[in-house]
Amino acid sequence: MNTKEYISSGIIESYILGFASPEEAGILECVMKNNAEVKAAFEEAQKTLEDLATSQAVAPPSDLKSKIWNKIQQEQTAEEVQPAVIQDIPAVRPQQDIKPQHKSSWKTYAVAASVLFLISAAGNLFWMNNQSKAKEEIAKMQTEKKNQDLAMQKMNQKMSMVSNPDMQMVMLKGVEKHTDSKAMVFWDKKTKEVYLNAEHLPKAPEGMQYQLWAIADGKPVSAGMYTEEKDSKTALAQIPNAQAFAITLEKQGGSAVPTMENMYVMGEI
Repeated sequence: MNTKEYISSGIIESYILGFASPEEAGILECVMKNNAEVKAAFEEAQKTLEDLATSQAVAPPSDLKSKIWNKIQQEQTAEEVQPAVIQDIPAVRPQQDIKPQHKSSWKTYAVAASVLFLISAAGNLFWMNNQSKAKEEIAKMQTEKKNQDLAMQKMNQKMSMVSNPDMQMVMLKGVEKHTDSKAMVFWDKKTKEVYLNAEHLPKAPEGMQYQLWAIADGKPVSAGMYTEEKDSKTALAQIPNAQAFAITLEKQGGSAVPTMENMYVMGEI
């Protein structure tokens, strides 16, 4: 894995968010010490995440603190202002210890502790909410980047085939039932390998698959089964000779002979 692949792997973002394993974190820290490009990417990602968290910060209600402390003062006032109760004072026996009664303030401390707990819990909830949103944004950006990388990879593959002088392109146009469908066959005249770009065909139903056919000497010859993973990247078959190509929709795994009523596109060389 080269430097760019390592940076785009997502390990830096996982490290910053605390998701990286100890082994991954140790490797990244070691790499940053010896690779200026990785270190710069780490600092940039860190700043991006900090800016994202700041921009989405949710502040607690401005009057929350004042409401809580007003509640404390009300509790204290209720304890201090108690109606006086006049009682007969019993005679004090000789040598009897008179212990002064001190008013307990445990309720005040309990309320204060509750206030601190509420403030801490509220802060944690706001922080967790911000962290969750930040993680969602990061996952979304990573997915978008991955899709862009795949699209660019496919585009580069097509450009490489188009610029290859040994590559013959055959346009397949939709038949009467499927006039909006089209596909492109890339046939390497040197290696005889056949590639297929069929992204403009409808998505195959469950249990069905598109099959490419080469028409040689008036007879159809299977030129391989199409999958999205193979599109423009993997050769479906080697065809030494052909006058035309066609695509039919067959059951998963293909057919020995084409189902003519399920033909979608066809094109002559």
